[in-house]
Amino acid sequence: MMFVMAAVMEGPLADLSAWKPTECSIAKAMDLIGTRSAILILREAYYGTTRFDGFAARVGITDAAASGQLRKLTEAGLLAKRPYQEAGRRTRHEYVLTDMGRDLLPAVLALMQWGDAYLQPGPAPLLLVEESSGAPVRVAVRSETGREIDLEELGVRLNPEYSRAIRSAK
Repeated sequence: MMFVMAAVMEGPLADLSAWKPTECSIAKAMDLIGTRSAILILREAYYGTTRFDGFAARVGITDAAASGQLRKLTEAGLLAKRPYQEAGRRTRHEYVLTDMGRDLLPAVLALMQWGDAYLQPGPAPLLLVEESSGAPVRVAVRSETGREIDLEELGVRLNPEYSRAIRSAK
């Protein structure tokens, strides 16, 4: 069974064979966070992990892999290093989410929600709830009016500001 459901590609984007998705924001995001360890380090940061050893142990990766991913996420601006010192010990660094890292939360929760729905053999292992009320939390695509938008209702068009910026950069 084949379903033909797609976003509404507008203007010059309607002919998919006539343009290439250069400068794709999805590709750029995946280059940065598209590995299992990067996403799981972010998951741990959302859960409150801040120390190097905690990331490596909870994600189940080697110290070298944790070091590389933490460096990459820090250099990209998703995490920031903050010094701390335990009594009688040398100064070390912990890793805290930046605004850029916090802004990725809906995407990570959407992956979790999708995995719960399609990859878990039974009920979801964790529930997302509003802490103060216990009300379930769900990630959804909504317009600025608050209306939930299905794929077939999503319009994709060229951003005139981006086009102007490209022209003025030449």
